[in-house]
Amino acid sequence: MNLCDKKISKIGFGTWKIGGGYWSADRTRDPHWIDLLRYVMDRGINLFDTAEMYGGGHTEELLAQALKQYDPEDFLVVTKVWNNHLAYEELIKSAKASLKRLGLKTIDLYLIHWPSPSVPIRESIRAMEKLVEDGVIRCIGVSNFDVTLVQEAMEASGKYQIEVNEIEYSYLKRDPEKELIPFLRRNGIKVIAYTPLGRGDVAKDKGIQEIANKYNSTPIQVALNYVARTAIPIPKASTKAHVDDIAGALEWDLRDEDYNFLASR
Repeated sequence: MNLCDKKISKIGFGTWKIGGGYWSADRTRDPHWIDLLRYVMDRGINLFDTAEMYGGGHTEELLAQALKQYDPEDFLVVTKVWNNHLAYEELIKSAKASLKRLGLKTIDLYLIHWPSPSVPIRESIRAMEKLVEDGVIRCIGVSNFDVTLVQEAMEASGKYQIEVNEIEYSYLKRDPEKELIPFLRRNGIKVIAYTPLGRGDVAKDKGIQEIANKYNSTPIQVALNYVARTAIPIPKASTKAHVDDIAGALEWDLRDEDYNFLASR
């Protein structure tokens, strides 16, 4: 699959709570996280999703440290602007701050993290298009937008395509399959799926377990391959064993009959 003119792995990696939480940095485990991120890279995953809010920007700094020994052109980095920074000048400032923390020449994909109740989408999109023109970012997208909001973003973006809508989507949360995902597909907008493992609960699903046994695989890998049919899942992990389980899903795909079996349940 290609995204923003880069070839990407069918599964990405999320970085929430790596190096801190909601606008709060935690530097006590930095060596562990840098080592883990490099392990993810070595396992063949090359899309990484982060945000200015994660660890108050420290997560972006950790990703920059992990990428130092690699060619950044081999990876696609997604970061997001929080919805208190969506006014024109604030958004420009946030993007440049993220770029500096990430240590990149250009942010591959920049997303509006959540819609704002007060700043018009048109104003935010105008700022993002300016960032593309200035070479700060390569592609633009949104996150947590419903059909109506995506339509507004599309209408506001006269120069550049809305590349992505990042949403919560998993085998246990399939409501986006009804309207949102078909709408995005019709309009050439890719889906990035956060929480694709339902915070681990997919492993308890009997249908998922049944298919895992059939493939001599794991419930985690089945659940990721289910989501990967229509989206780019970005699971999280805190241990190398969990990373190995996630990366194992890169090595095989669900057959149509098994996907349809799961989809019909």
